Amino acid sequence: MRHRNRRIALLVAALLTAAVAAFAPTLVSNADDFTAQAVSHKSPFNCNKTFYANNWIGTPAHNPAKSIDWQTYGSDAINGENVRATAAGTAYFYNEGSTSYGRWVKVVHSDGTSTRYAHLATQVKAPGSSMSVSQGTIIGTVGSTGGSNAPHLHYEQRNASGTVVSPVVEGVSVPQGTKKAITSTNGCSGGGNPYTPGEVCGSGYSQINQHALGTVGAIFLMYNASNGYNCVVTLKYTSVGTASAVSSTLQVEGGTVTKDSGNFSYYAGPVKKSAPNTCVKWGGSVGSTTWTSGWSHCG
Repeated sequence: MRHRNRRIALLVAALLTAAVAAFAPTLVSNADDFTAQAVSHKSPFNCNKTFYANNWIGTPAHNPAKSIDWQTYGSDAINGENVRATAAGTAYFYNEGSTSYGRWVKVVHSDGTSTRYAHLATQVKAPGSSMSVSQGTIIGTVGSTGGSNAPHLHYEQRNASGTVVSPVVEGVSVPQGTKKAITSTNGCSGGGNPYTPGEVCGSGYSQINQHALGTVGAIFLMYNASNGYNCVVTLKYTSVGTASAVSSTLQVEGGTVTKDSGNFSYYAGPVKKSAPNTCVKWGGSVGSTTWTSGWSHCG
């Protein structure tokens, strides 16, 4: 009897192990979807342009799944529109002629994730070239090259493993089976502000991330690879040249928050801290609009 009970217990344990294993791929997939959003993405179009982001399901199936097609919205035709990098990184330019993506660009971002922009009419660099881009850098124009039936922009967000994930653009998630009209804040930076984050932080700093505060400003995270220092700057895009409330914050994991805040005419910061191989939280505000990141950029 004892041997029989033991065999039953072993069988139950085996079944439970198999059940857990069966669910494991789903858990990993959900985690991939989440981690791919560590870099904040804007729409790939000019400031205030509104187009449909269509993550469609049909026959034939959209390939790859979870990618979106940006399409005309209302009377504003998408053909020929500027295509901008949705986040900073290194852009690589390709041309597959009349097949597949046609003319396309891949941008690899600071956290190892990437975005793809396909069926372009034109590219700012020749195929085989690469260039460093900021969020909003123009990389080409919308067209219908490759395996395309009509002008549109095929767009993908991929995690660090190369898997396509459900995109999040301008803070809006676009899961499979949805079609959403999204207005771009890309290329809105400036707002008459004569300063750039690079000028404020100083020589040696490069942008690794950016977060828009609606249309009133933007927060920039910069990094100096030569000394391991981070730098945060908040630029105003409203009441530029007039003193008004603005702030920048930076915290290194294990340390306290450093903040520069007050009534400034153009920007708050620079807030600088040494953080080589250490996670940071960064943020800021313009008026009543505020934002702070989670722990990020740990490398």
